[in-house]
Amino acid sequence: MRTLAFALLLVSAAPAVAGPGASSFDLVNGTSGAVGNVTISRAGANQWKPLNAGRSPGARGSVQFKDPDCAFDIRGDVAGKSVTWAGVNLCGAKSVTLKKDDNAGAWVDYDQ
Repeated sequence: MRTLAFALLLVSAAPAVAGPGASSFDLVNGTSGAVGNVTISRAGANQWKPLNAGRSPGARGSVQFKDPDCAFDIRGDVAGKSVTWAGVNLCGAKSVTLKKDDNAGAWVDYDQ
């Protein structure tokens, strides 16, 4: 019991190590329509910056990106409607596939 308590104390006392942040990634359009006017903002910040990424269905393109944060919201127009993919974790992501379904909503798949 003392060994377990000591181990838990060591783990909880370890300093948090900051990650490298977000970096360049491939953006894949996994929706059934073209994605236009693609923008990005730190999660919840609502300060949108354009991404040079207009993608036809199934297209993949490289996004040059660097930021110390990990969580971002990505917004784009799909079939004339604005769609937000919220809380996208870009730290360590090699590619992010944007998905959308009228019933399930918007989500992303990752390749890390």
